[in-house]
Amino acid sequence: MTIATSTAAPASVSASPAALASISGIEAINPMRLGRTSTQLVESVRSYLPAEHVDSVLSALVFAAHAHAGQMRKSGEPFFEHPVSTAIRIAELQLPADVVCAALLHDTLEDCDVSIEQLRDRFGESVARMVDGVTKLTQIDLIKSEYQAARRDKRRHPDQQERQRIHSLRKMLVAAGEDRRVLLIKLADRMHNMETLRYLPPEKQRRIARETMDIYAPIADRMGINDFKWRLEDSAFHYLNPREYKAISRLVKRTRQEREQYTGTAINMLRKEVIERQRVDARIDGRAKHLYSIFRKKQRYEELGRTFNEIHDLIALRIITAQEHDCYHALGIVHNLWPMIPGSFDDYISKPKPNGYRSLHTTVYGPGNLPLEVQIRSKDMHLYAEDGVAAHWAYKDGGSDSAYSDYYNHSMSWFKHLMEMDGVSSGAEEFVDSIETEILRSDQVQVFTPAGDVVSLPRGATSLDFAYRIHTELGHSTVGALVNGKLVALNTPLQPGDTVEIRKARVPRGPSMDWQDEGKKYLATASARAKVRQWFGKQERQTNMHEGRRQLKRVMDQLRRMGHEMKVDTVSEMMGYSNIDELVRDLGKSNEQPSIIVRTVAKAIAASNEHGSIEEELAKSTAGDKSPERSSLAKGIVVMGQTGMQINFPKCCSPVYGDEIAGYLTRGRGVTVHRTNCRNLRNIRDLERTMEVAWGHVDNAYPAKLRVEGSDRIGLIHDLCGVIRAEKMNLHAITSGEDIESGTTTVTFTVYTTGIEQLAHLFSLLEAVPGIDSVVRYR
Repeated sequence: MTIATSTAAPASVSASPAALASISGIEAINPMRLGRTSTQLVESVRSYLPAEHVDSVLSALVFAAHAHAGQMRKSGEPFFEHPVSTAIRIAELQLPADVVCAALLHDTLEDCDVSIEQLRDRFGESVARMVDGVTKLTQIDLIKSEYQAARRDKRRHPDQQERQRIHSLRKMLVAAGEDRRVLLIKLADRMHNMETLRYLPPEKQRRIARETMDIYAPIADRMGINDFKWRLEDSAFHYLNPREYKAISRLVKRTRQEREQYTGTAINMLRKEVIERQRVDARIDGRAKHLYSIFRKKQRYEELGRTFNEIHDLIALRIITAQEHDCYHALGIVHNLWPMIPGSFDDYISKPKPNGYRSLHTTVYGPGNLPLEVQIRSKDMHLYAEDGVAAHWAYKDGGSDSAYSDYYNHSMSWFKHLMEMDGVSSGAEEFVDSIETEILRSDQVQVFTPAGDVVSLPRGATSLDFAYRIHTELGHSTVGALVNGKLVALNTPLQPGDTVEIRKARVPRGPSMDWQDEGKKYLATASARAKVRQWFGKQERQTNMHEGRRQLKRVMDQLRRMGHEMKVDTVSEMMGYSNIDELVRDLGKSNEQPSIIVRTVAKAIAASNEHGSIEEELAKSTAGDKSPERSSLAKGIVVMGQTGMQINFPKCCSPVYGDEIAGYLTRGRGVTVHRTNCRNLRNIRDLERTMEVAWGHVDNAYPAKLRVEGSDRIGLIHDLCGVIRAEKMNLHAITSGEDIESGTTTVTFTVYTTGIEQLAHLFSLLEAVPGIDSVVRYR
């Protein structure tokens, strides 16, 4: 995303597609005449790219110049300077020509009249895909420039603002897809935008700086590009805390001469011992720590009650050896020369950092008995320490990529894990938790597999977290764990340097329910918890589907007993489902009685046998039950917003007191009250004629027709009547029928009930009678 947007870029100024297509290569414009930055870019790519690849960069340079012609930035410089500056940062990493071209063209899709097809035809699929990826990142709209949005963000709790930024990080990483080069271009783009941030309003400066500190700098760190990381951090620090930035700058400048003298003395002593006496093939230099790093060190010192003047390790000495084995030789020389400060040694060669960084770090009492940090690494390690994953791409085409591929695969394992997490997380919040705990947190614990491979986990992670990080199925099958050769409980937190061996079940199995109990602390990572939850969810779905199929079979059996020979997909359609699986799943989840489904389907069948529209069906239904009981029931209906309305009850659904109901305004016949799940009511088109109605207070009993099906036996009807009599309900019009072949009987009767609650209770009592299969209400 381009921070300083164009202020004078009318469409008529940008080159048209035809004009762009007419550019015939490098001859259209002399790139050297495009400005100082263009000349710098050309000189940079010529220093490491073959001539034919330089020509492709020149072609992209000319194309971008035409595309951005007339566009200006807030700083007053031509917009074209931004893509060129972005490309320069990519060229400094000595990346292949297609990445440099994509950096030059990264704003053409969004800001110019250029299509992806034009880029693909002219520069190839690789360049077009990268430009499209950067454009998608831009369209996420991570920065809100509106003043109102900024004010609204101010009022939000800091935790909410933090989570929103990490939500943006999720979108950004997912949008980048599998091509990590898109992230490299985006980082280079942000670096130049930070350099020109002073031309924007203060409010936007702070918002962009905060996003840079919280999102872009951590990405650069995770990708191992140390140079990008510290430049982004220092730029953001300048705008987020200008007072401290100036104070640190003054303090560092004040002691600069003294530090340079001290550093020179230490380097001369090391050079004499390491290179001259011990004949180690190496070079030695000093690196000043960047301002934000010094600021954080100052904060830590203040917490310990110490002052800035007591911080002596503002310079780190680096010994860069020709071979890896020389690193440990040099380490021994350093410790023989100066005593090591206890607890200050880190071996990142045998156990690299999560971003692939490899080096030896030690802090010693140097000249004058002052603390001095020394870093020791090989040339290859140093290149990767500075350029990170960019080193992989820089050497990929040259054939000498094996060492860098190993670093690359290790350092980008977090990205693969993140993509997997996006697939198993139950929502954005869980994904955010995973980013917070497993990617952005610096307090990672590095443990080892039995084969010696390094696995990075957040502090507090257990051997179960380790198993799930290795492979999901390994986690599911875990039955025990050996840590450093000793059997430990699965909820034991791992310590740095532990070697973990997982014991798995002999036959496939699933996780334990206890693993989901947060109080037992079996799992510390959001990704492992998501995988466990996903497994149980899958088992639940399988159980639901099994139960649903069983229930559906009972439904179909009942329909056949009622004389309805139907297909399952027809029943599914009548129930309002788009497919059979949805019906089966809901039947399994709800454990709904088959009698309910049968009743709904039977009513749908009855309705489908009528002629005319749904509205006509509703109109016909107003000539419903005119019995005294219904008339009394109608007096208890309240029509919302209307008075004195005629109330009718239809025959299609026979609502009873307590049912969920809705009204339908029938021309000349008042309001017809239907049950809300009535098929006729669900299928109406004229929604304006529906009305809100409710039950009032009704004391009278009303009739409800029931059909009971069960196994034929002596005394069945007697038992049914006994249940109704015990409930003190009036029984009317009882009939029965037998199916000799199936040995079933059907009893139909009408009972008078005071409402839905009493009727529901009666249903449960009737279903409990021995031999009863189903109880349904019917027309």
